Amino acid sequence: MQVDSWFFLNSVLFGVGLAMDAFSVSLANGLDDAGMRKRRMSAIAGTFAVFQTLMPLLGWICIHTIASVLEFFEKLVPWIALVLLLLIGGKMLFESIRGQEEEGDKKPVSVGGLMLQGIATSIDALSVGFTIAYYDLAAAVLEALIIGVVTFIICIAGLKIGKKIGTSLSGKASVLGGLILIFIGAEIFIKGMFFS
Repeated sequence: MQVDSWFFLNSVLFGVGLAMDAFSVSLANGLDDAGMRKRRMSAIAGTFAVFQTLMPLLGWICIHTIASVLEFFEKLVPWIALVLLLLIGGKMLFESIRGQEEEGDKKPVSVGGLMLQGIATSIDALSVGFTIAYYDLAAAVLEALIIGVVTFIICIAGLKIGKKIGTSLSGKASVLGGLILIFIGAEIFIKGMFFS
C-alpha cells in the first residue's frame, strides 16, 4: 500500500465521518458540564480518539483472522449503539427532569459512562477495518492514528461549543444533552438496520 497525499486525505475524511457521533456526544457532555476544565476536556476527547483509533484496527485484525464471526457481530452493531446511548441519554434526562442535579452540584460523566460513550460512538468504526483490509499493517495503523487525531480535534470543538451553549441554557442543558444522545442512538440504529 502506497502512502501518498490521497491516502492522507482519505484517512482524514474517514476520521471526520466517524467522529460525528463522538462530536455530538462531546457536545452533550459540554452541555451537561459547562464548568468543565481543560484537563477533563482532553480526557474526554482522548477517550473518544482512542476508541476511534482502536476500532478500525480491531476490524482490520478480525478480517485477517476471524472474518466469519464478524459478519454476525456486524448485525448487532446498531442494537449495541442504540441500547448504550439510550441508557446514557435516558439517565441524563431522568436526572434532569427529577431535579436530582442542583446547580453547582452536577457530577461529570463517570469513567464508566465515558467508556460506554466511547464504545457506542466508535463501534461503527469497526467497519473501517473491513474497508482497509487490503492495507498492510503499517498503513492500517497509520490510518487509525489519523482517524484518532481527527476525532480528538473534533471532540474538543464539540466540548467547547457544548460548554458555551450549556452556560447560556443553565439547568435545561442536561435535558438537551440527554435528548442528543438518544437521537444519536436512534440514528445509528436506523442507519445500521435500514440503510447499510
